[in-house]
Amino acid sequence: MTSNLTKDDILKILNASDSEIITYMAKAAKYRGHHHITYSKNVFIPLTEICRNDCGYCNFKKDPNDPNTVILKTKEEVLAELKEAEEYGCKEALFTFGEDADEEEAVRLRLKEYGYDKMIDYVIDICQMTLDETSLLPHTNGGNYSYDDLKRLKEVNASMGLMLENSSSRLMELPAHNKSPGKDPKIRLETLENAGKLKIPYTTGILIGIGETHEEIAESLLTIKDLYDKYGHIQEVIIQNFTPIPGIEMENWPEPSFLDMVRTVIAGTLLFGDTDISIQVPPNLNRDTAQIFLLCGADDWGGVSPVSPDYINITSPWPGIKELEKLTRDAKFELNERLCVYEKYINREWLSDIVLEKISNLSKRR
Repeated sequence: MTSNLTKDDILKILNASDSEIITYMAKAAKYRGHHHITYSKNVFIPLTEICRNDCGYCNFKKDPNDPNTVILKTKEEVLAELKEAEEYGCKEALFTFGEDADEEEAVRLRLKEYGYDKMIDYVIDICQMTLDETSLLPHTNGGNYSYDDLKRLKEVNASMGLMLENSSSRLMELPAHNKSPGKDPKIRLETLENAGKLKIPYTTGILIGIGETHEEIAESLLTIKDLYDKYGHIQEVIIQNFTPIPGIEMENWPEPSFLDMVRTVIAGTLLFGDTDISIQVPPNLNRDTAQIFLLCGADDWGGVSPVSPDYINITSPWPGIKELEKLTRDAKFELNERLCVYEKYINREWLSDIVLEKISNLSKRR
């Protein structure tokens, strides 16, 4: 089935009335073309809680002067978490950290103590350790990278991630991003394009409810589609709703409506319907409405961890795997576990030999 959606077509969906939404939902459900919903069993490991950005919706970034802040985890600490995750059958090691954290003196000093000059060097060694000493596959999500840094990360990652959030530079003037230089869409799009040039399987997505217009949502989705059409490296698109958390700058900012999320998921499904891109909606942020998004065409729950919280959305715990399976089956779908890299990318065109070997070993254990 081929999608030829234009910006005007997407806007019609995003502005649909209640009766029109039902019609679009039925079309989106047929558009998916399969009845399985996937997820990746992971461990979420924040290497540092320091970040140069200061997003209005963020509860992840911490003060380096706070004694409880994670300045930089040791290799021993990371390995212990990875080994625990192995015992729970996790296959993905999600490494997150604040963007350009080594601009902060406390992080630079800790890196020096560990024998490193730059955060990128430490991250690459952590990923290499993961491949060498565990059965898990690294998936790194730490903001923007240069072309050369991405090239190095490709060798030790099965996949990577970076949320576009929105392609409009106007949002840089709003509370969400006005203190976050790394959220400049031009910079993020450059990272995503370089990842495409290097053939790195990537996860990206948009954030709904941070002051964007419907027109900006449509343009953001089309921008991601253009990247995929050019390089083929976008494996999944997350459609994530802003969720206020006490203590953040935007704690009194209104959440997006449920119908806005429904319309956006439908638009994403119909736009990407001629590709093999998965549409992901985080189940922990939509616990009471998650099943509806399956009926709108969403076909992936994303990473779900039995051992670690969602540090980005700390007040929204993951559903358990059994609960996720019940939600999925009740909606008349089948839940399937996947790797952090999608099957179409498991070849030498997309992955390094060491990552391919690790995946081969995982397959033998199944």
